[in-house]
Amino acid sequence: MTITEITAAELDPQQFIAEQVKEIADTVGDGLAINALSGGVDSSAVTMLGHKALGDRLKTYFIDNGIMRKGEPQKVVDLFAGLGVRVELVDAQDEFFAALAGVTDPEEKREAITQTFYRHVFGRLVREGGAKHLLQGTILTDVDETAAGIKRQHNVFEQIGIDPQEAFGYRIIEPLIQLRKDGVRKVAAALGLPESVYNRMPFPGPALTARVIGEATRERIALVREATAITEAELADTGAFQYMAILHEDRVTGMRDNQRDFGLQIEIRCWESVDARVATPMRLPWEKLERLAGRILDELPGVVSVTYHIAPKPPSTMEVV
Repeated sequence: MTITEITAAELDPQQFIAEQVKEIADTVGDGLAINALSGGVDSSAVTMLGHKALGDRLKTYFIDNGIMRKGEPQKVVDLFAGLGVRVELVDAQDEFFAALAGVTDPEEKREAITQTFYRHVFGRLVREGGAKHLLQGTILTDVDETAAGIKRQHNVFEQIGIDPQEAFGYRIIEPLIQLRKDGVRKVAAALGLPESVYNRMPFPGPALTARVIGEATRERIALVREATAITEAELADTGAFQYMAILHEDRVTGMRDNQRDFGLQIEIRCWESVDARVATPMRLPWEKLERLAGRILDELPGVVSVTYHIAPKPPSTMEVV
């Protein structure tokens, strides 16, 4: 499947919105559609496009999978309530952690999340609500990375030969498929979303499991969630495209109170980029790195090492798995 890219430079946001609203309305017809809102710019833009096209015939859900950032579910629900969009919170934590139990391979983790999300959780919501379409915020970079075999993005199907209707029982509508992140931001701003949303840094579809090397247990997710909160607080003023904390699998030797402490390692990544196709590690002031490392070591029991990633993309990728 060939996708014609619309670059941010050539994008007319208002024309794009009008075209996509009509396309969604024509595709769904008199029926119902559903969508999952994560709070990121892609899913937020799709949510607003869908509600412009369908009104109350689009049912929007936030799936609490237990692997999101600190306080994320309720923050997103409250923000969209203020925009006039009702978001239903669905607690699916047990289902996701059951699917992730014992899984350590990165692609197997992505597949476990994909199957749990699309087949089980959304399959159930589709059956119960009678919807025949799912709106989602797949962008062109997701397709590129999946097609190139760099990493399987959880939201890419038809572009790699998977028929969602056959696999899951519903069609998927992808209004943003021709755009990259910088174009999506322009559309989101034109849709009236606040800057805190349209300039929000990217967050991976597999959520915090993409920041845990090895098995993503409740305990390990809880630890990287706290490390993420500290990292985002300390690096919020850098102007970086994206920053993150990663929990490594291997334990490393450290010491506390003159005793050996065989503990955990957190890796920090902070990227400068425009569209996520290429990226460069930001040259952060040493004092900022020291403060960040100090907080992580002081506030997260068991962590004895904090490192900073300095390899560019490519050959690195922005997320670790």
